[in-house]
Amino acid sequence: MAEMENSDLDKIKKLVDIMEQNELVELEIKHGDDKIFLKRCPAQPPAPAAAVPQPEYGPTPGGRGMIQMPAAKPQEQQNLFEIKSPIVGTFYATPSPDSQPYVEIGTHVEPQTVVCVVEAMKVMNEIKAETSGTVVEILVTNGQAVEYGQVLFTVKPD
Repeated sequence: MAEMENSDLDKIKKLVDIMEQNELVELEIKHGDDKIFLKRCPAQPPAPAAAVPQPEYGPTPGGRGMIQMPAAKPQEQQNLFEIKSPIVGTFYATPSPDSQPYVEIGTHVEPQTVVCVVEAMKVMNEIKAETSGTVVEILVTNGQAVEYGQVLFTVKPD
């Protein structure tokens, strides 16, 4: 679209309202040479009212299920390095569906160790550890959509 007018912005705002009212995540409209694609994050569930500790779950080593993970002590969590997604995309823990995961809980990593792949626009982007240490938590599951800056792993530095 060449130049955006106020009426165009009003139309986009109306489309966003329609998306919210109908709980749509994506909307694409094509008209001649013009094209608009809107995507929003699904609504997050409200935080629990009471601060009751909930068990944490993470992927099994093979990435085919979930297991309860031990809760880390608060002082341990303060010293952890977070590996974050540098882009919006789809998280893949393995190079192919039949392969072993790049890393598992307890895996020792170096700064150049590939820990996962995030697919964005049909491009597979290797994500590296950027630190030396041991993987403590894997916070996403294979095939999950991830956001920019979302924590994927925590690593206890050497």
